[in-house]
Amino acid sequence: MVSLGPGFPEYIIPQAQAALASAQVVVGYQTYIELVRPLLTHQEVVATGMKAEVKRCGLALDRAKGGAWVALVSSGDAGIYGMAGLVLEMCAAHGLKVGPPDAAGEVDFHLEVIPGIPALAAGAALLGAPLMHDFVAISLSDLLTPWETIQKRLELAAQGDFVIVLYNPKSKKRDWQLGAVRELLLRHKGPDTPVGIVSRAMRQGQATTVTTLAEMLQAEVDMQTIVIIGNSQTYAYGPYMITPRGYLAKYGEQVSGVRKS
Repeated sequence: MVSLGPGFPEYIIPQAQAALASAQVVVGYQTYIELVRPLLTHQEVVATGMKAEVKRCGLALDRAKGGAWVALVSSGDAGIYGMAGLVLEMCAAHGLKVGPPDAAGEVDFHLEVIPGIPALAAGAALLGAPLMHDFVAISLSDLLTPWETIQKRLELAAQGDFVIVLYNPKSKKRDWQLGAVRELLLRHKGPDTPVGIVSRAMRQGQATTVTTLAEMLQAEVDMQTIVIIGNSQTYAYGPYMITPRGYLAKYGEQVSGVRKS
């Protein structure tokens, strides 16, 4: 399992680049394959389209069982809304014996999950410091999770005054959920709560906006966007968001001349 990070090759960790270079077969979603195409040379490439996750993982597992060195790629971090969970679920469902590269004993094949920069970390870096305190990440996609469950999680996160990171906020067929989320959150957060919207973080077409909960629906949002909604302490600082950890409140007298405007 090779995590690709946010997109640009320079944000792929060296271990992941080495795994791609040594792979005999690279399997992935077509869009993500194109992101790493410049890094591929001799590898056989197996690409599939949207909603073919099970097929994609099955193809990768079949080739791995056949003895091939396979890199199944996933954007961001493979363990965060990525393919790592599905691969392991399928291995467990089929009774396959897998383990890390240094696993002792007999295994059907070795499996390693190589981490990457997740979208929430890439987006947060572009926004400054919105995730300096406790936060939750919630996907608005109801393809696999009932909307009632998503609503409950959002409600509890808002009650707990967490910073909230929204994945999959809007698609062509799901165009109403983000508005419903805004209405729900306005029952717990002020309309001036800072909201950061990042599309295509650290890849071609990158765009970043800092707005408010009241105005957030005016921004362009799609499936390649993450939305970060601040907590009660978050504030905007020019093009950035800051969620204080509490350092200045506790140790402010030690930092001469530093004031929050």
